[in-house]
Amino acid sequence: MAVFVRSKRVTDPLDDRVKARIVGRDSVPVSSDSGTDAEEESPCLSDLVFGFLEDHAEAQAFEMESGCENDDDSSPFDPREVIAPLLYPSANVDRYRTLLISHVSKAVISFSCPRSNKAALRRNVAAVLRDLGHNAAVCRTKWDGSGGLTAGSYEFIDVLRSDKRYIVDLDFSGEFEIARPTDLYNLLLQTLPRVFVGRSEDLKKIVKLICDAAKRSLKRRGLHLPPWRKNRFMQNKWFGPCRRTAAPSPPLPPPPPTAVTVKCRSVGFDAVSDGRLFVRTR
Repeated sequence: MAVFVRSKRVTDPLDDRVKARIVGRDSVPVSSDSGTDAEEESPCLSDLVFGFLEDHAEAQAFEMESGCENDDDSSPFDPREVIAPLLYPSANVDRYRTLLISHVSKAVISFSCPRSNKAALRRNVAAVLRDLGHNAAVCRTKWDGSGGLTAGSYEFIDVLRSDKRYIVDLDFSGEFEIARPTDLYNLLLQTLPRVFVGRSEDLKKIVKLICDAAKRSLKRRGLHLPPWRKNRFMQNKWFGPCRRTAAPSPPLPPPPPTAVTVKCRSVGFDAVSDGRLFVRTR
């Protein structure tokens, strides 16, 4: 019985002689433009072989991209070893970043409170950075869903200095929380700072490593990676289409009006010095 399989595009097609050997037609020459009945009635073993080879190649490529070869916590690879130098480089490597971290920390401490509004906190911190001479602004990224990418939006602060872009995120570690994390992923989350200040090129590497670690953690628990934790979605938070708003600091509220003394004339009442009140009836 003939088996019909949907033909697939082969990445590296075989030549006509090899095709003939696979389907058992060694002695029959095959031409690429021939359309004889013998070819139409031949078995589809070649399609099976080509499909198997292509599926195997795609599976290997997927494993290499997603790091599926090391999906358990016993893997010798620890992402913290790569992420830590990116998060906490030496102060001598980037002196401006060190200064920026100091100014951001002071601004966050000044405006943080248990019920602080995140949007207002971002605006206030950006205003303080501008007052200190930094080219800081609140950025809002927004992107549409397409090709497996979920639509979304995000806000953070960026600081421009010559040809470099620094990202300031006031709730960085919270963006990578997942359900039922493994012990290794919990240790990775503890490495992440709550307030991130760093160069954009370093952030791209950090996000990729964390998303890969999240995928391994969820697979270890038998869970699927949600669309909002995929690397492409997370990268769009900081590197998607962006609108930069560098509004000036809001003006200070006007001072309260001066106290005005108003004299009132009592009508029908006589106040006495001992604090008692007598009502005149006639």
